[in-house]
Amino acid sequence: MYRLYCRLYQLTLKVAAHFLPWRKPPLLEGENSLNKLPPLIKSKAIDSVLIVTDKGITSLGLMNELFEGLKAIGINYVVYDKTVPNPTIDNIEDALICYKTNKCKAIIAFGDGSPIDCAKAVGARVARPEKSIPQMKGQLKVRKEIPPFFAIPTTSGTGSETTLAAVISNNKTHEKYALNDTVLIPHFAVLDPLLTIKLPPHITATTGMDALTHAIEAYIGKSNTVETKRCSKEAVALIFENLYEAYSNGANIKARTNMQKASYLAGIAFTRAYVGYVHAIAHTLGGFYSIPHGLANAIILPYVLEYYGKSAQKPLAELADLVGISKSTDTEEQKAKKFIKAIKELNENMKIPKKVNGIVENDIPIMVERALKEANPLYPVPKILLKKDLYQLYKMIKE
Repeated sequence: MYRLYCRLYQLTLKVAAHFLPWRKPPLLEGENSLNKLPPLIKSKAIDSVLIVTDKGITSLGLMNELFEGLKAIGINYVVYDKTVPNPTIDNIEDALICYKTNKCKAIIAFGDGSPIDCAKAVGARVARPEKSIPQMKGQLKVRKEIPPFFAIPTTSGTGSETTLAAVISNNKTHEKYALNDTVLIPHFAVLDPLLTIKLPPHITATTGMDALTHAIEAYIGKSNTVETKRCSKEAVALIFENLYEAYSNGANIKARTNMQKASYLAGIAFTRAYVGYVHAIAHTLGGFYSIPHGLANAIILPYVLEYYGKSAQKPLAELADLVGISKSTDTEEQKAKKFIKAIKELNENMKIPKKVNGIVENDIPIMVERALKEANPLYPVPKILLKKDLYQLYKMIKE
């Protein structure tokens, strides 16, 4: 009965999704596309913006051209750069004060998924000042348009520049959860590959595997549309063709450009088709131990795909065919196993560990509860897992 309830819940959401006001952020793409953003903002009659980022970005000087462009056309800006990995409620409230104090009319998010998620949540608080972040946790709790929002990703992984989710951490309870609402989808996104060429190899690797996880979990789930399937497949193909090259040769602009596109496409796919248990488990590891989300996804992904067994074999076999690692004589099961093996090899080639270091045995029961609460009944996974299944998975990934 429990599994039937989950499936009915997912079916209801899938039907309801057709009536939601989805938007795809128009893109400014290509080398130096960041320079096109200030005139775009000016054209919207916006004269003051909040820029949400982190200390790493400000120290690298990546935003200098943006600052100059905004100054040149008379747009005032204030920078909030205290965002931490897995942004906290404190981050959001501090950035909100900056927004209000400086009478901002729009928000720019500059960085990886953390600043973008933080900025989305700031937008939610501006739209719904009477609601706290915990009160907007879950599905469609914002429901009012946020200020004009421009997302500038500096990694190729989260897809946050096109998704409806803002993932937040409560550093007091170690809980990590999402605000999901179509109003949180950015209004514009900038995909400038020059912003990613200085990414360290290990960040390139883990964020790229994050994008791959998005694409795969969306594709093997049961809430796909024609568009999400197409986007997932295109993203998987681009990642298999370009991730290792971007990792080993960071200055390759073509590989960087293709990885940005893959991340964007995977974001479109999972924002409509959802993710699965890989993400549910990864979020608990981020909440408890601050393990970077992409790294957690990369390690967990092959374990969960193997655990699904027969329920995921058909779509995984299709992805094996897509990336050219199967033979026509292979069975569906053989193809699926080859695809999972290719993921493991990609991880190994990029020096991503096979296990998660630092999991505390006594934390596992709480993490199981939280991962299960996140995933069920929401995620339309190939196979509904129960508490005992998740407990086994934590044991498998624990070093």
